[in-house]
Amino acid sequence: MQPTNKYSIINGLIFSILIATVIGCNSNAEEKEKTEKAEKAAAVPSATVTFPLEKEDLSTAFHTPGELISFRNVDLYARETSFVKKIYADVGSEVKEGQLLVSMEAPELNSRLAGAESRAKAQEAAYIASKANYSRLVETSKTPGTISQNDLDQALARMDADYAQLQSAKASQKEVGASKNYLEIRAPFAGIITAKNISPGAYVGPAGKGSEFPLFTLQEQRKMRLVVSIPEAYVGYVTNQTEISFSVKAYPNQKFKAKVKRLAGVLDSRLRSERIEMDVFNNDKKLFPGMVAEVEIPLSSDVPSFVVPKTALVNSMERVFVVKVVDSKALWVDVKKGREMDSTVEIFSSNLQIKDQLVKKASEEVRNGSTLHTKLASL
Repeated sequence: MQPTNKYSIINGLIFSILIATVIGCNSNAEEKEKTEKAEKAAAVPSATVTFPLEKEDLSTAFHTPGELISFRNVDLYARETSFVKKIYADVGSEVKEGQLLVSMEAPELNSRLAGAESRAKAQEAAYIASKANYSRLVETSKTPGTISQNDLDQALARMDADYAQLQSAKASQKEVGASKNYLEIRAPFAGIITAKNISPGAYVGPAGKGSEFPLFTLQEQRKMRLVVSIPEAYVGYVTNQTEISFSVKAYPNQKFKAKVKRLAGVLDSRLRSERIEMDVFNNDKKLFPGMVAEVEIPLSSDVPSFVVPKTALVNSMERVFVVKVVDSKALWVDVKKGREMDSTVEIFSSNLQIKDQLVKKASEEVRNGSTLHTKLASL
């Protein structure tokens, strides 16, 4: 019985070893087959998706902040040293052109005017006397030998001098009289008083304590200016007929319209932008000077341009380019970037033509001159 059991155990071990060897060989064969398939798949290059270049009419909008200012704004000061007599307007008063705002009094002006009048009368009397003297000498000189020519010349010079003094005195009198008109301040245009810095009895004047601040600040608000600075890249899209829309924080759900009226025609040296102005009619006076507006300026061009997906444009440290496919070779083409809209961007280059094949998802990894296996992007 013992020899038989011994041989049975040995045979069982040999059989187990054979089975394990067969299983191991099968497993190695499967792993080798998988590796070969992966290597073959890696050896087959992936297809690069391309698209045909086309021109489109790209209409975009540029959003920028702007400032609303009054169409006309003036600070009113006293011309003559005087005292405020009566005030006819206050902050918020809507005034008409020529309306009286304040009257002032200056007692010394009456003395100056009286002195000017007396000097003018004295000069007038002197001129009348010298003129009469000259006329008598002329009549007398008609008798030969009675009056010398020298006496006539001196009398004429005296008369002319007195006439000049008379005209000077009259001018001084007129100047003092005109100064009295400056004691009344009137509105130079229709608008709203937005500031008042005086009270009755205040001392005001060009060199007085009251001249530190203006008497009134007058602003025209029924017509306003919207001032915007346009970056250099967009100045070519804006003309004096461009219509824009804007909104303000006070009325976020309301859109206002305006048309460009004035363009500076020069770039600011610091910001490299052009100042443009729009006229805004504000008859309901909802808009105030100083408001910040969110302005939307349409950027449209009559000439179609090349438009590509943003993924086709490569912005590297040294250049901006797209990858063009020529005879299955990658060719880097430098371009200039224009307007952007959602997922597309406008490009410019003299080395591109309609129907050129461009790589849709370009990057610097697609080396210039490398061979590409391409397929056209599905529409």
